[in-house]
Amino acid sequence: MNTRTKTRKRPRTATILKHSFSLTRARLVLACLLLFLTSNALPQGHKWSTPPDYALIFGTVWGPDDLALPGVKVKIRRSGDKKARWELYSNRRGEFELRVPAGKQDYIIWADAQGYKLRNGNRLQPGPEVTVHIENNERADTGLHLK
Repeated sequence: MNTRTKTRKRPRTATILKHSFSLTRARLVLACLLLFLTSNALPQGHKWSTPPDYALIFGTVWGPDDLALPGVKVKIRRSGDKKARWELYSNRRGEFELRVPAGKQDYIIWADAQGYKLRNGNRLQPGPEVTVHIENNERADTGLHLK
């Protein structure tokens, strides 16, 4: 009687794959560690600069009934200029804001209510121009009252 016992051998590929996977993971960790260390050790080519100073002109557009008016065009110019340099619209709360360069300067602000109608159908009359004085990097609050 021939008694042969069959023994199963484990395939070699599984063992090789297991070892190569752990080596690959170790290499990846080592590469990440080296990248982190060298990126912090190298001199930085870009220096972060501080943002330039600015002043903020902030205001609210008011209607004849002392309610804030949304969607009114606001124009701003420097006191020496003849035409508006900036145009913006009041938001849903009637507020507007604009960043201007810091420094000593006067700004003229007015609301262009042309074509703007109130709920009762009346048209707005333009209000007076408002002068805002800026000294440095500060916030200047103002209000525009339309008739």
